[in-house]
Amino acid sequence: MNWAPKNIPEILTATWQHLVLSVSSVLIGLVIALILGIICARRPKLYAVVLTITGIIFVIPSLALFALLIPWLGLGTKPALVGLSSYCLLILLRNVVTGLRGVPADVLDAADGMGYNGWQRLVRIELPLALPLIVSGIRIALVTVIGIATVAAFIDGGGLGTIILMGIDQSYTEKILVGGILTALMATFFDVLLSQTEKLLVRGR
Repeated sequence: MNWAPKNIPEILTATWQHLVLSVSSVLIGLVIALILGIICARRPKLYAVVLTITGIIFVIPSLALFALLIPWLGLGTKPALVGLSSYCLLILLRNVVTGLRGVPADVLDAADGMGYNGWQRLVRIELPLALPLIVSGIRIALVTVIGIATVAAFIDGGGLGTIILMGIDQSYTEKILVGGILTALMATFFDVLLSQTEKLLVRGR
């Protein structure tokens, strides 16, 4: 290990970029998925259409999707954010809708009997009960995006993929290992953290 000890600032910068890119993408995707999920939860036909569209986006290879965005957004973090957020939608949308649909009917009837309007019922009853499934979706989406975000280096999106790409170009095994190991550790950390959060929410519910 000769390169890593001498380039710790560069490694930390790439790690921070990767973290910000991944978390920001999931947060953007979550906001969109919550809005769509709330609208689609009681509209099966609309849900089927939205699910089909997000499913098509999800199966597009990441590099191809980034390439399609470059003519409109150029190179850098903008196309990376849009592309990664798009990949989150299918996972997050399914969990939001499944969580909202899983709220027992007698609980909803009780809320109506207590005089809750639609917004109050959603905020106080439905979303809190759906939260474990939503957190599960966030966990899957974030772990997925952390891996895909390495490809953003090809469009100057930054992150640990930059180190991996440099290692491939230079046939420098240490750089490839550093980038790959840090990406795996980041994904594992959030997987464990959000898994524990999900379990706590299930117990609390």
